[in-house]
Amino acid sequence: MKKYSKEHQWIEVMGNRGRMGITKFASEQLGNIVYLELPTVGDQTTANEPMTIVESVKSSSDVYSPVSGEVVAVNEELGDAPELLNEDPEGKAWIAEILLDNPVELEDLMTEEEYFDFIK
Repeated sequence: MKKYSKEHQWIEVMGNRGRMGITKFASEQLGNIVYLELPTVGDQTTANEPMTIVESVKSSSDVYSPVSGEVVAVNEELGDAPELLNEDPEGKAWIAEILLDNPVELEDLMTEEEYFDFIK
């Protein structure tokens, strides 16, 4: 199940964990991404609060956590190749896996169809 936030992050839920990243729309708006500050395993996230920063040739933007929880894995590959966020933002370029503190928060996120309507 994949859900989307109004801050243009996605999360794919697998049991009590969610793998998250930025949406294709966000990637396109940012332009060429040159740096991503990866979160640290063990960090606590809060839904709708900044958890890291992505930088492009255009700007620097916060990446918001779609849910509250503990970061249990990060995509180390992005540290050396942040451009993957432009190439495959909703696939290979996931940013972190979060152990969900409160799965009810997922109800506040949008389905793919709702998100596409939102960005029109």
